[in-house]
Amino acid sequence: MILEISNYSEVPIYKQLRDQIILGIAKGELAAGEQLPSVRLLADEIGVNTMTISKAYNLLKEEGYLLTDRRLGTKVATFEPAKTAYPQKLADQLALILAESSIQRYSETDILAEVTNILTQFRKDDLK
Repeated sequence: MILEISNYSEVPIYKQLRDQIILGIAKGELAAGEQLPSVRLLADEIGVNTMTISKAYNLLKEEGYLLTDRRLGTKVATFEPAKTAYPQKLADQLALILAESSIQRYSETDILAEVTNILTQFRKDDLK
């Protein structure tokens, strides 16, 4: 998986990393149990501060996407079906996105087409 970071984006670099790793997991570019580079190695590879990588990794660990072991490093977590708190998080985030889309006069047909298009990019086994 290739990480692309923009120093000119309004989105903080740690958040760009977090989002790209989540997308990589969903698209199957990162498999459950797959070893990620160390904080120092990844920082050197993409040219950012180690604290930035650490912040992204810690956030992903708190959210359940990564597992860290001092001896074994950082790996992609194994995922179970959605927990009881996740449906509310999904509803909250979708409500905001749909509110913005409504303000922008984006049609229901266009929204549904975009959702379908995005979902087809992710692993089909996980969408059942």
